[in-house]
Amino acid sequence: MAHILDDISRTFSEYLLIPRLTTKKHTVKNVSLTTPVGKFKQGNASPLSLNIPFVSASMQAVSGPELAIALARCGGLSFIYCSQAIEAQAAMVHRVKSHKAGFVPSDSNVKPDASLTAVIDLVKKTGHSTIAVTHDGSGTGRFLGILTDKDFWEFEDDLNSPVSKYMTSKENVVFGKEGISLHEANLLLRQCKKECLPILDARGEHLQSLVFKKDYFDHRNNPNELLDAKKRMAVGAGVNTHDYKDRIPALLEAGVDALCFDSSDGFSEYQQAAALWARKQYGASIIIGGGNVVSGDAFRYLVERADVDFVKVGIGGGSICITREQKGIGRGQASALLEVVAERDRYFKESGVYVPVCSDGGLANDTQIIIALAMGADFVMMGRYFAMTNESPTPKVSMAGRVYKPYWGEGSNRARNWQRYSNGDDAGFKFEEGIDAYVPIVGSVRDALEVTTAKLTSTMCNSGALTLREFAAQAVLTRISEQTFVEGGTSTVVSFDKENQETA
Repeated sequence: MAHILDDISRTFSEYLLIPRLTTKKHTVKNVSLTTPVGKFKQGNASPLSLNIPFVSASMQAVSGPELAIALARCGGLSFIYCSQAIEAQAAMVHRVKSHKAGFVPSDSNVKPDASLTAVIDLVKKTGHSTIAVTHDGSGTGRFLGILTDKDFWEFEDDLNSPVSKYMTSKENVVFGKEGISLHEANLLLRQCKKECLPILDARGEHLQSLVFKKDYFDHRNNPNELLDAKKRMAVGAGVNTHDYKDRIPALLEAGVDALCFDSSDGFSEYQQAAALWARKQYGASIIIGGGNVVSGDAFRYLVERADVDFVKVGIGGGSICITREQKGIGRGQASALLEVVAERDRYFKESGVYVPVCSDGGLANDTQIIIALAMGADFVMMGRYFAMTNESPTPKVSMAGRVYKPYWGEGSNRARNWQRYSNGDDAGFKFEEGIDAYVPIVGSVRDALEVTTAKLTSTMCNSGALTLREFAAQAVLTRISEQTFVEGGTSTVVSFDKENQETA
């Protein structure tokens, strides 16, 4: 007969933290949210650490290049989705890596005979107001000049006129040459009081890249930026167990910093074989995560048999995931995380190797994010949280006076990502494990994270912790009853703001 576990499958909403002693040193400015991604031996540092414990899910409706850039600026990491062609995913990774190298490839270019109408369409498409003019309209063509939105008036000038009539010609453009350092380029921008510095080849003819004044200030205003050794934005990518022998090399060539198997159930020989292949090919230089799992023995399998760097926990807890109701497989996220964290700690004690754990799914609000970290997750992976931001890759949709964004699961027919749920066959979808929905827009990635990190650091101070390791080590949690949940809400009063809104 089936083996029945004695414990109840519990969720994050069933727990509260008990405050610990807050001393004078426990202030928000003293809190560090740095957390490891890659495994490491006791006494050594992780090969990759986050500055904030947040990563975005490898989903079509979540992790595009814009969100990856925005999240890296704040200190987190995005995993670019793998449910697309290898070349397309590698191009997204390359776009993120090139964005913050300081020297940005020009992706908004026109020929000198292009009309202003074409320029306006290009600006609307890319969002870039600085347009390079080259002989062939490419980002590496012979440089002829620069056109910005300040060089013409959209509603006054003849939009059929050619760009050459309004652009600043090369002889009047300050530019640098290939080989110039980023520091020298920024110094030249400051001395010449320019917003953009084109970088040309050694002969001073063909465009190579652009350096922007705003990027310098972005860097100064984002001290938590997650950068690689070359000062480029850090970015991760999802991979599967089907085309990994082609996908992984392409992603590494594009500069990816971390990989993670995107699977609804990672406790499999398929994932073991793929992870060991990657390890054999690239050794310890590659950071690769495994999962998803919900038990201690699955954690052991991936760590000891598949040699992964971190393990993702969670099956069926996502807001658009219906794996539990479709297949009866999964576990309450709190119960799953607690068991895996306990196994991680036992493994660390036995081997001296620390393997970070990522809690993926089951996070409905900031409080549950905090509880997950208190329970020992090194970082959390979120989909809906980031899908609701301005930078997520889906278009805005207005419904009933509110603005939303489409959000769908990788197990939905819309995603067409059957490989994620396949057990070795190529039969495609027979049933869905995800739904297609809409989520309200909450603002920018920065806005959302500022609120969440403010709550997290405040709670850590209440718990007498200055690091996430301290937070998990000394957290005291209590399970709550339904009445405790009611007592903690505002059901016994009428909100003044809501009352005014209803009567307005």
